[in-house]
Amino acid sequence: MSFLTSGLVRFFAVGFALGAVAVFATYGLGPSRVTPGNVVPAAEAAAVK
Repeated sequence: MSFLTSGLVRFFAVGFALGAVAVFATYGLGPSRVTPGNVVPAAEAAAVK
């Protein structure tokens, strides 16, 4: 018996797709909201004492 049956693969594919939609809907990540400044803040060096 193979673990990669069509039903199991379909189950995980649908689950992954629904999970991705839920994450994007929750966080509202659209092309207009994702800019380099919003994703990773600018680095700043610590002051040397």
